[in-house]
Amino acid sequence: MGEKIFGFHAIEESLKQAASGSVLYLCRGMGGHTEALERQALLTGKVLIKKIAKVEMDRMVDQEDHRGAVLELLDVKKGTSKIQFSTVKDFCSKLRDDESALVLVLDEITDPQNLGAILRSADQFAVSLVIIPERRSAQANSTVVKVSSGAAQYVPMAVVTNLNREIENLKGSGFWVYGADMAGKETYKTVFPKRTVLVMGSEGKGMRDLTKKLCDGIVSIPTSGHIDSLNVSVAAGILLYEVRRQQAVAPLGK
Repeated sequence: MGEKIFGFHAIEESLKQAASGSVLYLCRGMGGHTEALERQALLTGKVLIKKIAKVEMDRMVDQEDHRGAVLELLDVKKGTSKIQFSTVKDFCSKLRDDESALVLVLDEITDPQNLGAILRSADQFAVSLVIIPERRSAQANSTVVKVSSGAAQYVPMAVVTNLNREIENLKGSGFWVYGADMAGKETYKTVFPKRTVLVMGSEGKGMRDLTKKLCDGIVSIPTSGHIDSLNVSVAAGILLYEVRRQQAVAPLGK
């Protein structure tokens, strides 16, 4: 079959676009939220419902905290989930000359929990594309979908073999690239252009040196706490908000 989705919010979102032949597995004897999911699946008219023993579900999701429900999505074309994948080349080719866009580049974010939280923020702030490397990075698996509360299914993503080459391609399409680093310029002193790329580095090491050199600017979030830095998913949400806030208050070109 396809991608297994667990977590009530992630399943609720996934049911809205589940293809015919997808299966909702429910533990026998459980009520509450599982009954609500069952009703939603029935309303789709295309999702099968199977009730199984808890021990069977434990095996199905490798002892994850499934809370009695697992949705197995079927995509008619690929037999996979509905996560939107793209390429940087295709993305750039579809941009109009006057179009604004916000791209988020994740440089070796290896924790699925962080990736899921970042994708949730990316959905909320209408990120145009999220780019992650094929290697040394968490991928959009069922854990990521659950942590994102289903938002991963709405955010266009590109999985690339060479992150720096794709950043160069974005710059060639009129994007300005800003990397996040504690030693950077404060965000309130930075004016983000209408085509902005934000680069978030890994949880421990930050951006790689070669990636940092490709940035047109380095930005930081001013803080006054006792620990040395923000979690990368929190920092990503703050920076995405700041870019969108500037675009809403004072759009460039007007």
